[in-house]
Amino acid sequence: MIPAPPTASQAGWHAGWRDAIRDPRELLALLGLHEAAGRISDAAAAQFPMRVPRAFAARMRHGDADDPLLRQVLPSLEEEARLPGFSFDAVGDAAARAGTGVIHKYEGRALLIATGSCAVHCRYCFRRHFPYGQENAAANEWTSALAYLESDPSITEVLLSGGDPLSLATSKLASLTERLRPLAHLRRLRLHTRLPVVLPERVDRELLDWIGGLPWAVAVVVHVNHGNEIDDSVEHALAGLRSAGAVLLNQSVLLRGVNDDVEVLAELSERLFAVGVLPYYLHQLDRVQGAGHFEVSDGEARGLYSELRERLPGYLVPQLVREIAGARSKTPL
Repeated sequence: MIPAPPTASQAGWHAGWRDAIRDPRELLALLGLHEAAGRISDAAAAQFPMRVPRAFAARMRHGDADDPLLRQVLPSLEEEARLPGFSFDAVGDAAARAGTGVIHKYEGRALLIATGSCAVHCRYCFRRHFPYGQENAAANEWTSALAYLESDPSITEVLLSGGDPLSLATSKLASLTERLRPLAHLRRLRLHTRLPVVLPERVDRELLDWIGGLPWAVAVVVHVNHGNEIDDSVEHALAGLRSAGAVLLNQSVLLRGVNDDVEVLAELSERLFAVGVLPYYLHQLDRVQGAGHFEVSDGEARGLYSELRERLPGYLVPQLVREIAGARSKTPL
C-alpha cells in the first residue's frame, strides 16, 4: 500500500511553491546571518534569480555562513568571475537539439525539456543560461516532441527534465503520458527531479496514482548533494514514490565547499540508501559560466573517489563521471 503523502491536497504544494524565498537578504536574515550580506551579488541574482522553498531553508544551520545547503542557493560575488573554459552551454545541449524541447545525445533515449520552472535555483545549474522560452517540449501540446519520438523507433526510454518536470501539474504530465502510450517502442520513463527533496509536498496522492498507473518501468532520479538535505518529510515522499513502483536513484554534483570531503560523501551514500535511494552518479561540475567557484579539480575528485571506494560497499559508490559535449555517453573519471 502506498503511504499517505504528507500533504494530500494539490493546494499544499502550490502554496509552498508560491511562498518560496526570493530575496537573498531575507534568507540570510532568517538564518541570523545579516553580516554575510556582503557576499551577495545582486548582478548574479538579477541574471539568475534566487528561489528557495522555506522547507529547504529550514534544513540550513542557523548562524553558519558556510552551511552546505546555503552555499548551493545563495547568489554570491564569486559568480561574477568570467573564467576561461567556462561557457553558457557547458554540455552541448544546443548541438544535440532534435526538435522543440527534445535533446537526443545518447543511443536509445531522448530527453524532453518539459518546463523551464524549478522549485529551487541551484547556483551551479548547467542550464542557468538555457533559452527555455524557445525550447520547451510542452509547446503546442507536445506536438513537435511527440512527432520526433514517434519517428525514431530506436528510442526506448524518455527522460523528463527541465527545469523540473514535477513543476508541472500532474494533469499535464498525465496528458503527455497518455499521448506516449501508443508508442510501442517505449519501455521506460525517467523523471529527473529535485522537488521530492526541496518541496516534498509535491509527492501527493494524485502524483503517486499517476506514477502507479503508467505502463512502463519508471525511474525517478533525485538530486541530493549533502545528507542534510534529507529530513523526515523527504523520507516520506521518497517512500511514497517507491511504493508507487518507481526505482529511485540519486545523482550528485561534486561541489567545492559543499561535499568535497570523503566523510560527507560517505554519509550521503549511507543516508540515501537508508531512505531507499541508490547512489547513481557523482558528476564533476559542468563548466557553466557563473559556477567556477564550485569546481573541484579532477585530481582531487579522483582522490576522494578512491577513498570513498575503500570505505563503502560497491553498490553505495556512485559513478564518478563528467559530461563532455558531443560524447556518446557520460565519461568515467
